[in-house]
Amino acid sequence: MTKSLIREKYGITEQEEKEFPLPEEEDYKILSLVKTLEGKNLSDFDQELIELIRTQLRDDWRQPLLDKLNQLLKKYS
Repeated sequence: MTKSLIREKYGITEQEEKEFPLPEEEDYKILSLVKTLEGKNLSDFDQELIELIRTQLRDDWRQPLLDKLNQLLKKYS
């Protein structure tokens, strides 16, 4: 299946496709689910989780994890 068909299947925009490297169809599905959940009335925890999941689709996914881990370390120190 071509990228444009996959993009249409999951409702991903061209801009989002440029913003996130989406090498696998599963990546499109993850982004689609993230977008769907972002439109819901999520708890603070779930919203934070969705934001973290979105960062995992970026090229530089390690920095958001390090930031979150440092926040937790500070919280529990």
